[in-house]
Amino acid sequence: MEYHGFGIDLGGTTCKLGLFQADGTLIEKWEIPTDTRENGKNVLPDIAASIEEKIRQHHISREQIIGAGIGVPGAVNSEGVVNRCINLGWGIVPVSKELSSLLGVPVYTANDANVAALGEAWKGSGNGYSSIAMITLGTGIGGGVVLDGQIINGFHGAAGELGHIVVNPEEQDACNCGNHGCIEQYASATGIVRQARKQLAESREDSVLRKEQNLSAKSVFDAAKAGDALAKKIAAEVCNMLGRVIGTICNVINPEAVIIGGGVSRAGEILLELVQEGFQDSVFHASRDTVIRLASLGNDAGIYGAMKLLLNKE
Repeated sequence: MEYHGFGIDLGGTTCKLGLFQADGTLIEKWEIPTDTRENGKNVLPDIAASIEEKIRQHHISREQIIGAGIGVPGAVNSEGVVNRCINLGWGIVPVSKELSSLLGVPVYTANDANVAALGEAWKGSGNGYSSIAMITLGTGIGGGVVLDGQIINGFHGAAGELGHIVVNPEEQDACNCGNHGCIEQYASATGIVRQARKQLAESREDSVLRKEQNLSAKSVFDAAKAGDALAKKIAAEVCNMLGRVIGTICNVINPEAVIIGGGVSRAGEILLELVQEGFQDSVFHASRDTVIRLASLGNDAGIYGAMKLLLNKE
C-alpha cells in the first residue's frame, strides 16, 4: 500500500499545501486563500476541506494517509497549541487537536519559520547536514534552528527568533517586537531601505539611489553590484551586522551550516561575500569554517518542512 501525507504552510494571506508520498516525493502543490474574518475561525475548516478534495481527486483511501504537518506564524508549544497568531486573528488555538479532528488523521504543528528551516535541511541547501540554522530576510527577519534533524522549539515555542537578536542597544526607533536595535531593523528588506534613506539624508555623496522613486533592498544591492559607492557602503554595513549575528548564532549552537533565505537573499553572491567579513570578525575560531549558503527551496520550504515534521513524528 502506498502511503501519503500533507505538508501545510499557513500564512496570513495564503495557505500553501502539498500532497506527498511517504518517501518525501511531492505529488502536487496548491494554494488556498487564508480567511482571517471572524478571528480566523474558518482557517482550519478551509484547510481540511481543501485536503479532503485532494483525497477524492487522487482516489486515496483514509488508510493510506499517515497524517499532516503544518507550520503556523506564531509560537507553538509541544502539544501543538498556538499562542497568538496576530496575522490570523487567533488567540490560543489547539491547532493539532482541531485539525486532526477535522481530518481524522494525526496532525503536528510548529512555527512556520522553524518548519521552513526543517524543509531546507531536508530537501534544500541544508541537505546533507544534520544541524543548521536558517535566517530568512523578508519584510522582517525570521529564523529556525534544526539540530540533529529536529526542530528546536524552546520552552515557550519561541526558539529561533533570530531576527530579534539585538545588535544596537542605542537605537532610538522601536522594532516591531517592541525592543530597540534588533537585526530585523537593519538587515530585513524594510531595514535595508530604512538604512539607505538614513545614509542618503546624512550624506551629500552622489548615488543612483537618489533617483529611485521606489527605493528597495533590491535596488540597493543592484546599485552596489554596479559599483555605486554609497550603495556599496550601505550593503556592506547591513551585511556586516548580519554576519556578526550569524557568528553569534554559531557561537551558541555550532551548526554545520547557516542557510540564508527570503527575498533579500536573491541578491546572491554579493550578499554572501559581504556577510563573511562580519562573520569572521565575530565567530569563535572553531566555527570559522561553518558553511553559509543561500536557500534553494523558495516558497516550497514550508510545505517540505511540514511534511518532514510529520515524518519525524512517525
